[in-house]
Amino acid sequence: MLENALICLALNIYHEARDQPVLGMQAVAEVVLNRVEDKRFPDTVCEVVTQGPTYRWKQDFPVRHRCQFSWYCDGKSDRPKNGTAWAVSRTVAENVLRTGPIGIAGYATHYHNIHVRPNWSSTKVLIGKIGDHVFYRWAIDNALDNTKVTPYINK
Repeated sequence: MLENALICLALNIYHEARDQPVLGMQAVAEVVLNRVEDKRFPDTVCEVVTQGPTYRWKQDFPVRHRCQFSWYCDGKSDRPKNGTAWAVSRTVAENVLRTGPIGIAGYATHYHNIHVRPNWSSTKVLIGKIGDHVFYRWAIDNALDNTKVTPYINK
């Protein structure tokens, strides 16, 4: 099960941040783990990464452009093409899953590229910017109030 989490997290890092500094890749990974811990999101790394509506007639087929992470349902192949970037993405994923978040992304559960401004960004608290990504957390006093009790590493 940990191997599935590793592949899902590495794919998300690769597609979302392969051209970013390692610190940015780490932050993207931490957002996924923060979502796993947050009761508003699914309970496993793979469920978080693939979250989005699916077609009624094919439950494992996502509705195009409606996923939480755009690469997953953009209609393009998800197979990594850049071997070096894939290796770095896997290493970052392995480290994050082994050690847990180190706090680079704080309690961020959302991010976007600097070239877009999603409508949800005005409803979240800006944490900061790393590389080409801007990170946000929920607008609440204590982010821990929204966490689950179970640790992500066991999922």
